[in-house]
Amino acid sequence: MPDAVRAAAVRAVLIMSLTIIQAMVAFLSTLTGSWLAFPMVLSSVASTVVATWAVLDVWVTRQVWNQRHGVVSEPSSTARQMRRERRRAQRAARAAERDEAGGRIRGRRNAGDLSRA
Repeated sequence: MPDAVRAAAVRAVLIMSLTIIQAMVAFLSTLTGSWLAFPMVLSSVASTVVATWAVLDVWVTRQVWNQRHGVVSEPSSTARQMRRERRRAQRAARAAERDEAGGRIRGRRNAGDLSRA
């Protein structure tokens, strides 16, 4: 699991667990008739909305990651092959750039040049 998706999943699990604890406190305080029941029920509803948003964030983050990086499910996946091809192209471009410069040190003439007197 990629780091961005893992972070979103951990965040969602923490928010969901806090929401469940909050809902349990709201339920128990309602049973006891405590003054805390009404504020806890309201905050539990708000937390449920936030928890739903967090779960949707995991799903969206996963979809975005897959779209940007490709699905890497096995060693011969197309994403790895595309990365290899991109690296090869970059190496070839750098080699061509070096060849174009002629591998010369700045300020020196080619070895075949004669001095001009």
